[in-house]
Amino acid sequence: MGVGDPLGMAVTHAIASGMGGMRAAGDLVARMQISKGMKLAEAKKYVADKLQVSVPDLTDPIIMNEVREDLKLGVLHPRGGSAKCMEAKFNIAELLGIDINCVRRFRENASI
Repeated sequence: MGVGDPLGMAVTHAIASGMGGMRAAGDLVARMQISKGMKLAEAKKYVADKLQVSVPDLTDPIIMNEVREDLKLGVLHPRGGSAKCMEAKFNIAELLGIDINCVRRFRENASI
C-alpha cells in the first residue's frame, strides 16, 4: 500500500505557511496546488485573478483580511457575521471552482 509522496504535504504546508496561510492567501494557493496540480506561480496567478487582486497582494495580511472578509472566505480571527467553518469552505470551493471533500459530502448527505 503506497502512501504517495511522504514529503508532499510538508512541502505544501511550508509554502502555504510562507505565504501567511489564512493570514493572507497561502491556504488558497496551496489548495490549487493540491487539487489541480498547479505549480506555485500558476496557482498564485489563478488565486489572484479569482480574488481580483495582484499576485503581491496575496501575501499582504491587511489586504487579504479585507478581501477574505468581503468574499466570506474565512479569516484567522472572525468577528460577528464573518464566515466560519463550513460556510467559508463552501465559498472557497465555489470561488476557486474546486472540489472540497467535506463540502461535497455535506451536499450529498443534506441532498442540496
